[in-house]
Amino acid sequence: MFKAIFTNSFGILFSRILGFIRDLLTASTLGASVYSDIFFIAFKLPNLFRRIFAEGAFTQVFIPAFARTTKKAIFSANIFLLFISIILILTLLVNLLPGLFTKAIAVGFSSETIAIASPYVAINFWYLPLIFSMTFLSGMLQYKNHFATTAFATSLLNLSLIGALLLAQEKTDSEIVYYLSYGVVIGGILQLAVHIVAIKQLGLLKIVLGGFKYLRVKSKKIKKDTSKFKREFFPAMWGNSTAQVSAFLDTFLASFLISGSISYLYYANRIFQLPLALFAIATSIALFPRVARYLKNNDEIKALANLKKAFWFLAYLLTFSTLGGVILSHEIVWLLFEHGAFDANDTQNTSLVLTMYLLGLLPFGLQKLLVLWLYAKQMQLSAAKIATASLITYVIFALSLIQPLGVGGLALASTMGGFVSFTLTIRVFGLKNFLAIIRSKNLIYLLISSTIFVFLLLVFKNFIQAFI
Repeated sequence: MFKAIFTNSFGILFSRILGFIRDLLTASTLGASVYSDIFFIAFKLPNLFRRIFAEGAFTQVFIPAFARTTKKAIFSANIFLLFISIILILTLLVNLLPGLFTKAIAVGFSSETIAIASPYVAINFWYLPLIFSMTFLSGMLQYKNHFATTAFATSLLNLSLIGALLLAQEKTDSEIVYYLSYGVVIGGILQLAVHIVAIKQLGLLKIVLGGFKYLRVKSKKIKKDTSKFKREFFPAMWGNSTAQVSAFLDTFLASFLISGSISYLYYANRIFQLPLALFAIATSIALFPRVARYLKNNDEIKALANLKKAFWFLAYLLTFSTLGGVILSHEIVWLLFEHGAFDANDTQNTSLVLTMYLLGLLPFGLQKLLVLWLYAKQMQLSAAKIATASLITYVIFALSLIQPLGVGGLALASTMGGFVSFTLTIRVFGLKNFLAIIRSKNLIYLLISSTIFVFLLLVFKNFIQAFI
């Protein structure tokens, strides 16, 4: 289990390092301006649908369904064609009506800004069918316990965007955003290409091609499996998409605030997502096939034992990440982004947003782990209800806090939604099971080590203040 976790973590870390280089170049080139807002809007739309359709829900339902079915080739081909057809139709609609979709995600933009942003939105959306195809193949790779290709693939997107930024030096802001938009599409092509190579090397290409070859004549044999997949997918899709709907609403509400607010959310969220992806998401991806397999074989004791190990592994890492990020938020943003067009005022605003996000890191991360239990037990509807309650909490707090706290209030509202989600997940997971996990000496060790860590962080903060 830990080998798979570290493979995912290392791949994610490598990708995130490149991502920070990309963000540093973006911040230096575009700053927190209307054009940076436009690019983040253009890239956010395909990312929103990617996380709803292509990641999370799809993988969590596809892997158990793929394991259950006896007609793997035909089943996988049928599911792929169903989803890619929907995604391609959606992509064509966005390209035909880019202004309408841009307006939907950034209502606060003026008509002039929407007109500027629309072509970029149309280009960026072609990333979605590419990344769905990649995710479909990555699900098959995970079934074979191969995680490395997917873990490292995101770095190709970041390399493509870094290349685009370097080529766009000395260009106008509008030209830079065009370069970035085409860089997104090229990155998607590269990610898909490496997954096709991995599928071939693991001998899965025959399953993929064979499924398409015999789908028409044998589709009736997978009717039951397909129907069950659809019933499980839509609650899972909603359960996984609420975080993306929340991010969509962040952007929607931030578009009514001062210029640069969308960029503050983006830069802060990028830092917040590093420990979340590096530890929580990497652990969840590695643990899910194992837990699903144990529960399928009615071996709940081994499933809980693996979950307990992963829980404390995450609890330590996420607690230290939260403490370090909150105490050093200003210094982190200053070091990463305060260059070129990104000034001291941008640093101040971004660090405030980062602090609000980081307060929810521990509940967000641990909830991602515990919710795997629900998906492995095919309790997608329960997970969807929890996600809905979390989203409603976010909306209430976002509308309440945006006036007094501005963009920081939106981040804090997201954190409040995370606490609600974590609490409700514990309830469904089982309080008895949860107490069995936390009744451990690890809790005392965590409290003591956290206290020492805070003291060291404060000493370090005072030391580096002289250099800022």
